[in-house]
Amino acid sequence: MTCHKLIPFANDSKIHWKNLFSKHLSYYNRTHSSRQDRNSLSGANLKNRKKTRFKKAYWLLAGLALLIVVFILLLLYRPGHYRPPELTNDKQVSPYLTHELLPQLYNGSQLEEPFYLSVSQNGINDIITRSKWPRQSEGINFCAPVVFFVPGAIVLMGKAGVRGAEFVVSVVVEPKFDDGGLLHLRLAKVKVGAVNITPLARVIGRRMYAERLAAKAIDKKDLRAQIATSLLYDEGFEPVFKVEDKKLRAGKMTIEHEKMNIRLVPVLEREF
Repeated sequence: MTCHKLIPFANDSKIHWKNLFSKHLSYYNRTHSSRQDRNSLSGANLKNRKKTRFKKAYWLLAGLALLIVVFILLLLYRPGHYRPPELTNDKQVSPYLTHELLPQLYNGSQLEEPFYLSVSQNGINDIITRSKWPRQSEGINFCAPVVFFVPGAIVLMGKAGVRGAEFVVSVVVEPKFDDGGLLHLRLAKVKVGAVNITPLARVIGRRMYAERLAAKAIDKKDLRAQIATSLLYDEGFEPVFKVEDKKLRAGKMTIEHEKMNIRLVPVLEREF
């Protein structure tokens, strides 16, 4: 084969390899650039995910902090109608007790027939303010108690001090008689500030009562122990108490605004 016939083939070969190399180089460039794009996109996505996680964590912590602040404010809430009277330190017995309440009880018990005892909200609070305050139990200081008579219920409010913090505690009791004449003191509600803690208070109260009962520090026949049992376990008890040498049984109770009326029946000795 002559040389001039080989030259076109050589030229064609040069063109072929040059085109092939050019195609390979452009493909490499495209592949490399696409990888760079993917890496940059993945880096950007990672940064976006980190920012999103940070924002979620930030708002979660901010929400928790807000809930804690709101909860503390609710605990520290002081009802507007809670206005405890000033405590009396003159050690004088309440005139309401000596001039109104006890004479009603004594005179009624001498009649040996059913009678009604009228108890006023202001009178009860006068008796309470002349008692010794504050009182301590389980590391908690109680002071400034106030009693309210509302339709169908008795509300006791007071201050509870725990490690320097002071809260207003409200206890709502609903007295009811069953068909057998037993008195039930239903613990309807316990609140600290504006927070309802009734189930928790009942559990703690039962635990404390059980501990004292196990230590034989409580006489179950004592009227105070029966009241505590009724409040914590909703058990009925015989509402019988003694006035000098006479025994009286509470047979009916009507609670109105700022007033409570109790029907008392003399108990004959042969009933026991």
